Amino acid sequence: MPLRIRHRVVLALAAGVLLLPPIAAHAGTSRAGESASVSYEAENATISQGVVESDHAGYTGTGFVNYDNVAGSSVEFQVTAAASGPHGLVFRFANGTAADRRMSIAVNGVTVNQSFPGTGAWTAWATVTVRAVLEAGVTTVRATAITADGGPNLDALTVDDGAQTTDWSRAVVDSTMARYTPGALGGWSYTRGLYLWGQYLVWRRTGEARYLTYIKDWADRFVDSSGGISQSFGNLDSMQAGNVLLALYRESGQARYRIAAAKIRNRLTTYPRTSDGGWWHSTSDSRQGQLWGDGVYMVNPFLARYGAWVAADSFTGTEPARQLEVYWSHLRRTSGTAAGLLYHAYDEPGGLTAPWVKPQLGNTNGISWCRAMGWFGMAVVDILEIIPATHPRREALIGILRELVPAYARWQDPATGRWWQVVTEPANPANWTETSCSAMYTYTISKAVERGYVDASYEAYAERGYQGVLAELSVGADGRTNIADISEGTNASDSLSYYFGRARPLNDFHGLGAFLIMNEQLRR
Repeated sequence: MPLRIRHRVVLALAAGVLLLPPIAAHAGTSRAGESASVSYEAENATISQGVVESDHAGYTGTGFVNYDNVAGSSVEFQVTAAASGPHGLVFRFANGTAADRRMSIAVNGVTVNQSFPGTGAWTAWATVTVRAVLEAGVTTVRATAITADGGPNLDALTVDDGAQTTDWSRAVVDSTMARYTPGALGGWSYTRGLYLWGQYLVWRRTGEARYLTYIKDWADRFVDSSGGISQSFGNLDSMQAGNVLLALYRESGQARYRIAAAKIRNRLTTYPRTSDGGWWHSTSDSRQGQLWGDGVYMVNPFLARYGAWVAADSFTGTEPARQLEVYWSHLRRTSGTAAGLLYHAYDEPGGLTAPWVKPQLGNTNGISWCRAMGWFGMAVVDILEIIPATHPRREALIGILRELVPAYARWQDPATGRWWQVVTEPANPANWTETSCSAMYTYTISKAVERGYVDASYEAYAERGYQGVLAELSVGADGRTNIADISEGTNASDSLSYYFGRARPLNDFHGLGAFLIMNEQLRR
């Protein structure tokens, strides 16, 4: 069954900063047709390293809390929800400085960082809203300063009844389309292909015509009227965006998209392989003979869809599942608490051109990088959606999930619900929880539970993962969504510091696409 949120944890930042005129009355009731709400005055909450003051006009109640100028100063509220479900936590504050006085907002111990930017004056009050799922009854909400300047002046916390819900898939797509025209979105690449596949899923649900038009306008930059496409397809990454061509052919019936997709299909006939049949990650000199966990998602769902939507034959029917088994045989970890996870990369030549090879670990790089395993898990569940129930390799793929999903679960961070950049190094202070892989794992677990491939008890891990990913989503003052803590593109390495040190571009397309795929699954 699709998942239902039921834990008391912060879900997402759902609104930007809203400047308010000074008000004197205590809010707490609603007009007809509005959401009911209850307000809690900060001066009545539990204060640590702060004082109650009343020297800046416009506050509600009897005053406001002036945080001490230290990190760790906090205000803790005990709020009561009449019913379980999503709610808005609306913080009313003033910040008369130009600096952002960021705070961590904790709901029963699960935290998300939130901006409290300058409001222009200490008498200029504003609000920020954090979306949270609350259970009926009492919940602890704590706002803790995380900068040396302390927090803003905090006036009140208002809890609404959660009647207003947000379609986060639409919000992310609308924000991305507002930021980029199809011509400015970027070149032919797997990151854009991933994002646009996510947008296609949103179009399939909503029927919003402009979503599909946008995808078509992007693809038409690369495909001419006769189906020509100027790509050599010398690596697996370059093939992933072929899914966009298949989607457009499926929806429009235009032959040029089928002809362009066939170039990828035909390239695979002669594409080089390892001795046991695995497609090389790339044909470049430095990567020949290598298998990366990333690669299975770049090509195998495309090939399976090509067989289902364009032209089926023995190649499209057998090769996608076979590739997964070959990659699994080389990358799978077989012992200890990490059993069932995968290493990032394998090199058949044994290090002739790959300095990261560890012969004692089966010519792998010896590191379990989170997104490589996310690509792998999504490929398995997506291919299982396409191949028939009688497929001879179907049970083998389900068997992979029955090792992979429990391994995901063992290494989930219990505090955030997300997974670490290097999954097996949670105690390393340089490590950090990464959003795109967390979305991928959440999607994979949810789909595996829904289809009955794994026990229903794993639903709880998908719920926590979903909440953890949503906690990385915020809405800026421009009204557009932002998704944080996404690793940039990453090569294979044997260095932990290399993975820890990857940049985290805001709204990186790895994270946008993974978010949409996850959200379309989980929101059901």
